[in-house]
Amino acid sequence: MSPPRLTVVLTGGTSGIGQRTAVALAQKGADLVLTARSKTRADSTIEIIERAAPGTKVDIHYGDFRDLASVAALGREIASRHSRIDVLINNAGIHAFKSRVTKDGYPEMVAVNYLGPWLFTNILLETVVRSAPSRIVTVASQASRQGAGFDPLAAIVDKRQFSARGSSVIYGQTKLLNIMFSMELARRLTGTGVAVNCLCPGFNVTGLGRELWFAAPLERLLTWLKVGNPERGAGIIVSLASDPAFAGVTGGYFSVSDASRLAPVAPGDDPQALQALWQATAERVAAFYRDEVV
Repeated sequence: MSPPRLTVVLTGGTSGIGQRTAVALAQKGADLVLTARSKTRADSTIEIIERAAPGTKVDIHYGDFRDLASVAALGREIASRHSRIDVLINNAGIHAFKSRVTKDGYPEMVAVNYLGPWLFTNILLETVVRSAPSRIVTVASQASRQGAGFDPLAAIVDKRQFSARGSSVIYGQTKLLNIMFSMELARRLTGTGVAVNCLCPGFNVTGLGRELWFAAPLERLLTWLKVGNPERGAGIIVSLASDPAFAGVTGGYFSVSDASRLAPVAPGDDPQALQALWQATAERVAAFYRDEVV
């Protein structure tokens, strides 16, 4: 008797390393639940998955991580259609090169990279816990080192223009927020059978600087030079999501190069800061959830 197929929820699974992760998991026999904004990209991804792993179940749900109400609706829609979630992968993210504030009043990168995944995870958390042993994997980055020493509570609502610090610094701060979220969630879920980890996928050329006019030719050049192979980034995600070696491993931040543990920069290693950030975030998004938050 063959083992049951894993049900994997993957955000940002219709492009870049997310799409490669979806294909690899399908080839391992997983059923996929993907979030998307573009029907065109979603349809293309379904075709790619079908060619790579014929017969894979792919369920697409549409939403926008810039809009917290959309994220909440997306999470509830998935929870209503899937009674089991073996793996939740928070991969969706953006590196914006222009300063934008969302309709909810948050910096765009903070909303897409941190608040959206935080809310989405908490809404699906009851299902994930009920499905234990299960896993939650969040894509962070060593770009987080640019956030060393920053005030995470202020970063949630800071609307200063990029000219004050630069988009890369703000992006790095959101990735440190991802790490802090993952570490605190792992602590909160101790003993539930849910393994919670995050990772740095390394430098990947896909989707590189979409807002820059030279992004497409630069991506082609780097691909030709074999620099920033996205398969490596997808590989560490797939390992944390499905490899038996990581069963039961929780509270880690892992490197793409050798799957070794990485140490977060401060305040990502401060238990009090993790708990304070969690509480502040819960208060900020309280209007979008009810009793889903742990």
